[in-house]
Amino acid sequence: MVETTVQLVCPECVKEWQLTPTELPDSTSMFHCPNCHASRRMAEFTRTDRDLRTLKQLG
Repeated sequence: MVETTVQLVCPECVKEWQLTPTELPDSTSMFHCPNCHASRRMAEFTRTDRDLRTLKQLG
C-alpha cells in the first residue's frame, strides 16, 4: 500500500521534505521549519497546489 505524502518546502531557507497529512497541522495553523525555524501558516510550506489540496482533504 502506498502512503500519501505532502511535499513541503520552506519559503525562507528552501529546505525540502515530505510528511504524511496526519503528521501535519491544519493548513491555517502556524508551522515552524525544522531547519531554520521560520514560522508561517502551514499552507505556505506546501510545495504545490496539489500538496495543499491533499493536506486539506486528508489532514
